[in-house]
Amino acid sequence: MQRFVSFDGVEIAYHEFGKRDDSIPVVLHHGFAADAHHDWVVPGIVDALVDHARWVVGIDARGHGNSDKPHDAKRYGEGSMARDVSALFDLVGSPQYDLVGYSMGAAVAAITATRDFRIRRLVLCGVGGGLAERGGIDREGQRMELLATVLLTDDPEEIAASPVARFRQLADAVGADREALAAITRSRITGRIVFGQIAAETLVLVGRDDTVATRPEILAAAIPGARYSLVGGDHLTAINDPEFVATLVDFIGFAPTPIQ
Repeated sequence: MQRFVSFDGVEIAYHEFGKRDDSIPVVLHHGFAADAHHDWVVPGIVDALVDHARWVVGIDARGHGNSDKPHDAKRYGEGSMARDVSALFDLVGSPQYDLVGYSMGAAVAAITATRDFRIRRLVLCGVGGGLAERGGIDREGQRMELLATVLLTDDPEEIAASPVARFRQLADAVGADREALAAITRSRITGRIVFGQIAAETLVLVGRDDTVATRPEILAAAIPGARYSLVGGDHLTAINDPEFVATLVDFIGFAPTPIQ
């Protein structure tokens, strides 16, 4: 695990896997409440990519994993996280990258791809048509209020009754800082994601039973040349499906040499 100081002084942790060489790195960005280890190492995705001779870099988003976890909502937002990804690109120093994001990380990856044209291939996982229709994460919706409530309560009955209880269970399972996660739900949206600006070759990859990421074909249609693929599972289980790993690895492929 290594760390760097991002644009606003927040320290961001990242993890490298495989052989560092002159090939294009794969950068992995996890979802809300998880971290690089939980979303990418545990399901075997890192091992599968390394087995295909890929050099892999997994980032822990601000507020997650081994990165700093401020409790101020102003320090968060997918736009800030996208700046962290570009700062990581600068640090790694490759002229090109493949970028994979899951759920929250997919929104971050999409924003990054509209600003940073070093991305060769882009995989957006666990997001669907709503992301394109809203132009980003819906921070005003009831879901965010429910998330903040279930993250901060100590009442077992309130947790059990919440429709988003699985995110609290995930946060507890990985030892997350729940106050930091609640701050993320209260961060502000700054601008819309202009999906038409994405130049990377793009795959939208979601679980067939993912009620959070319905209508992936709409999101794919908003991105020039993008396609979508369905695998088994819902929003929290699709990433563990063998078909998910196979589809991702097939799209990312073996390690190419970047264009200088």
